[in-house]
Amino acid sequence: MDSRALGGFTLLLFSFWHVGLTAINYNCDDALVSPLPSTALTSSSELFSTHSPSFAKLNRRDGAGGWSPLDSNEQQWLQVDLGDRVEIVAVATQGRYGSSDWVTSYTLMFSDTGHNWKQYRQDDTVWVFTGNSNADSVVHHKFLHSMKARFLRFVPLKWNVGGRIGLRVEVFGCSYKSDIADFDGRSSLLYRFNQKLMSTFKDVVSLKFKSMQGDGVLFHGEGQRGDYITLEMQKGKLSLHINLGDSNLHFSNSHASVTLGSLLDDQHWHSVLIERFNKQVNFTVDKHTQHFRTKGDSDHLDIDYELSFGGIPVPGKPGTFQRKNFHGCIENLYYNGVNIIDLAKRRKPQIYTVGNVTFSCSEPQIVPITFVSTSRSYLLLPGTPQIDGLSVSFQFRTWNKDGLLLFTQLSENSGPLLVYLRGGRLTLLIQKETENRVEISEGTNLHDGLWHSVNINARRHRITLTLDNNAATASHATTVSRIYSGNSYYFGGCPDNFTDSQCLNPITAFQGCMRLIFIDNQPKDLILVQQGSLGNFSDLHIDLCGIKDRCLPNYCEHGGKCSQSWTTFYCDCNDTGYMGATCHNSIYEQSCEAYRHQGKTSGFFYIDSDGSGPLGPLRVFCNITEDKIWTAVQHNNTGLTRVQGTDPEKPYTMFFNYNSTAEQLEAMINSAEYCEQEAAYHCKKSRLLNTPNGMPFAWWVGRANEKHLYWGGSLPGIQQCACGLEESCLDMRYFCNCDADREEWTNDTGLLAFKDHLPVTQIVITDTNRSNSEAAWKIGPLRCYGDRQFWNAASFNTEASYLHFPTFHAEVSADISFFFKTTAISGVFLENLGIRDFIRVEISSPKEITFSIDVGNGPTEATVKSPTPLNDNQWHYIRAERNLKQTSLQVDNLPKKVLEAPADGHFRLQLNSQLFVGGTASRQKGFLGCIRSLHLNGQKLDLEERAKMTPGVKPGCPGHCSSYGNLCHNGGKCVEKYNGYSCDCTNSAYEGPFCKEEVSALFEAGTSITYIFQEPYPVTKNASTSSSAIYADAVMSKENIAFSFLTAHTPSLLLYINTYFHEYLAVILSKNESLSLDPEVSKANAYGFTGCLSSVQYNHIAPLKAALRHPSVAPVTVKGSLTESSCASIMEADVNTVTTIYSSSDPFGKTDEREPLTNAVRSDSAVIGGVIAVVIFIIFCIIAIMSRFLYQHKQAHRSSQTKEKEYPENLESSFKADIDLQNTIKLLCLAWREGRNKRAHGLLCPWLSHLIWNGL
Repeated sequence: MDSRALGGFTLLLFSFWHVGLTAINYNCDDALVSPLPSTALTSSSELFSTHSPSFAKLNRRDGAGGWSPLDSNEQQWLQVDLGDRVEIVAVATQGRYGSSDWVTSYTLMFSDTGHNWKQYRQDDTVWVFTGNSNADSVVHHKFLHSMKARFLRFVPLKWNVGGRIGLRVEVFGCSYKSDIADFDGRSSLLYRFNQKLMSTFKDVVSLKFKSMQGDGVLFHGEGQRGDYITLEMQKGKLSLHINLGDSNLHFSNSHASVTLGSLLDDQHWHSVLIERFNKQVNFTVDKHTQHFRTKGDSDHLDIDYELSFGGIPVPGKPGTFQRKNFHGCIENLYYNGVNIIDLAKRRKPQIYTVGNVTFSCSEPQIVPITFVSTSRSYLLLPGTPQIDGLSVSFQFRTWNKDGLLLFTQLSENSGPLLVYLRGGRLTLLIQKETENRVEISEGTNLHDGLWHSVNINARRHRITLTLDNNAATASHATTVSRIYSGNSYYFGGCPDNFTDSQCLNPITAFQGCMRLIFIDNQPKDLILVQQGSLGNFSDLHIDLCGIKDRCLPNYCEHGGKCSQSWTTFYCDCNDTGYMGATCHNSIYEQSCEAYRHQGKTSGFFYIDSDGSGPLGPLRVFCNITEDKIWTAVQHNNTGLTRVQGTDPEKPYTMFFNYNSTAEQLEAMINSAEYCEQEAAYHCKKSRLLNTPNGMPFAWWVGRANEKHLYWGGSLPGIQQCACGLEESCLDMRYFCNCDADREEWTNDTGLLAFKDHLPVTQIVITDTNRSNSEAAWKIGPLRCYGDRQFWNAASFNTEASYLHFPTFHAEVSADISFFFKTTAISGVFLENLGIRDFIRVEISSPKEITFSIDVGNGPTEATVKSPTPLNDNQWHYIRAERNLKQTSLQVDNLPKKVLEAPADGHFRLQLNSQLFVGGTASRQKGFLGCIRSLHLNGQKLDLEERAKMTPGVKPGCPGHCSSYGNLCHNGGKCVEKYNGYSCDCTNSAYEGPFCKEEVSALFEAGTSITYIFQEPYPVTKNASTSSSAIYADAVMSKENIAFSFLTAHTPSLLLYINTYFHEYLAVILSKNESLSLDPEVSKANAYGFTGCLSSVQYNHIAPLKAALRHPSVAPVTVKGSLTESSCASIMEADVNTVTTIYSSSDPFGKTDEREPLTNAVRSDSAVIGGVIAVVIFIIFCIIAIMSRFLYQHKQAHRSSQTKEKEYPENLESSFKADIDLQNTIKLLCLAWREGRNKRAHGLLCPWLSHLIWNGL
């Protein structure tokens, strides 16, 4: 049979074997304790002989009706010896018969040997089982995952308050058959093929193993073409190396490998499954799976002669490498359905045994201990005092950088000896009052979770510290006095009572595991310590190592780097674009609309369309200069590109790269209201779509790699161009201009605007190979506007109304964000329930928001209290988050409430009901008001669409200006929209989305603007006649004037106003550099003004803006040359200063060449030529004086406005009497001194902003 066919056949056999095994274990529910002899049940202690463990079988009433220990505390246990390894699927408990003694909660531990116990875990945490509520009812628990063990321990945690620990138990399961091989580190099994070469395109390898060694090869195979597959232990982790047919990739740093698992050298069983199909590989260790593709140029794995299990027996073959052999046990080893160990046991010829392989697992009797507390844990062991010298050794493993490992008071006044970790480095310290301290340090990063051995040996005056049995790197020191052994040895910490112990701990207590403790070259039996007959201890777990890798799996999201201590893990979010305890929250907004809402201006930004979801941030350009906020994404070729010499056999193809993933672009497009890309095809004797009925000569490819046969301006499914739909093509026989195939240049240009097809990812052109044939194409950037979610809202009109959505699935991380506004005093925003778990956000009082969650450890509530009421019918923002480390609640800009999560216990949020929004399934009180922009784990919930079909709920929510009207500045008015708001800058001297951008211009000599007061002119579609009248009455009670100017010329007439009633007002910059009143206004008028004027406002009129923006419709006359410019930029250019733009508009930390420059206008140097002179001179600092004079005959004003006016004799006194000066002017003077080059600089004080006149 062909070897490749054999590989596929063996894989099929393996599948049938696996199904058969499952069927055999289907009815695995036998009672396992009942048939056991009484001696199979043992315990930590017993109250009386009638309360012994032999009476602890379920439903037994003999004796005292069950087991009770001597003392009821958490150190007690009941143990069952099941006689052999069995499969356990469930347990059941009762209290002691007819008593008040029962256990209310307990944990389970299991073991193959009765030592080195392992705690039963579920959902990656030590599982606490619910016990009994009375003495006789049976509480049954079925395991989520079965366990294989011989010994089982019940460890009571809590019991009836009015009684003692009382327990009767049963264990359910079935027999477990397995094939085991024991490898001693020098042995292996070779599986030899029937032919020289085994070539497979499918492989399945499964096994279980247990070991105390952190390194060793489990199996290996290789071929002469460079193929290989190797599974090996490396520092307690499993690494799989595999390569298919690439002889250049031998075992070096470049070979392909995947590493899984952690702490696998714990002498407990671990399962491995490797599945390969061609280059695709699934690698599973215990419950963790990683998918990857192999390297190499082939889909087949070609192995020569044999596979070796347990090590590599003959090193030196081509491609092999020096590694340790595996030392431990392997169980149920299958290669492509072949039971390797069974063949070895039956001495089949396919298996060759190297060294000593036995078929039962030898278990080393090693007892580990766990130090639980950082303050109270310690182990006291006795030594032999006054021996000349010292010998102590032990092994430890921990995740903590700091902790006391050993303290002993040496005899004969030799002083105290301490061994401790500080910063992950091992230090030995001996300190006597009369001598210099002796200090030795060894190693680095010893808090890596691996086992490390410590040996301390002293003889007379010399002491040696050896780390990890490496004598070559051992450290030595010499003491003045001789060293004598101590009487007591404290490991891990010190008791609270210093008087009795004399134990000093200058650092925190040790949290971790220890084993193999030797004192004076004698091993210490820690089981005797547990039984109370040796030494003393506090807060220890004896006979188990409770270390846990909290970074496996890695709960740091979005590429965050995980580190850990004994009790928790930490996430480094640097360079991820995310923040928070688990790198869950994006540091970027979800759209340009959100940046605009923050008051940002145009620029390059990162947006994260799915927030905390899996998609990364995307760099875009946000154009925030108009009502529609455009988001643009460039690709690699936006210019006009010429094409020649192509035909259907040699097509021209261009692929577009947007520096993003397809999923990122799709999320951005789906979130937008509208998207487009311009498509232009310029042609000369080059057909485009070959209309009306031909096969197209050009097409484009869009989302999902779909080919599209329509062009810009047309519709999907219609093979036409824009001119075809508009019936405006050059030749009406065709539906595209280019399809007319003319000799002169023409084009088809239009917008591709069907969102589901965008973006354009590829263009293909095939008709430029004929004589005189040529084409040029251009695909514009992807442009979108609108955020469908930011203003997506629903109004809840009754307390009984709500919206429902599918279950919120957020087992380990959950974030909820939304805006709300209400007048109600309380109500539930949203709620989702499970069997016991739930999540809820509510307004619990007018000033309180509460986030409640229960993941199985009891409810947790985070409450934020506001100093002002939140039911003020204004929009408020809420963000609630829960992860494995903390629960937090943020309301507006109030201080965030953060609650730390427990280090252990349940952590998966299990919900199964519908998600209720605006209401609740568990309470009567719903929510009255509006909810907007609801996001759950970055996913957007369409409230409006669901509200359209739900009674009592309306889509949308009016009243945005009541919350956001203050974002419209400088007299701009907030205009309510269905989805949001806009700022109407009609009556403002400023412009832009928030009426904050100045409108300014350069005035040359002879330039002036004259504005004729009259009824308003329609400059915008939303201008109103009622808001822009100049005079509601013939006499105004007050005028408001504001403007900014920049000039180097005096005197100057800045502003002059007169009326039909011979009233006038003038602002003049006089020769003494002050703003003043000149009685001879006509003379001042001759001065004119040369310089820059900005943001000129008179009441509701903006004459400068009208002249620049609406010269054809506004009642304004411009004389001379008026050039729009930026006064601020002119000043910045003069003083050689650079404006720093806020960081969020330039998230890359550098300026992009394509980024629009804010205030980039550079002025004409002639305007400010008078500011800088050849010699040192002083230019004036402007003294701001606000002036107005209004001449009116008082008697005539009292009687009639139509009477002839008489002028007061003293204009200046009239001016002083009538002016109401309300605002002072801030004066800015920038002084530049003479430099090293002796060039003269002067004082520059040209900038006067926001002058406001207020007069009667």
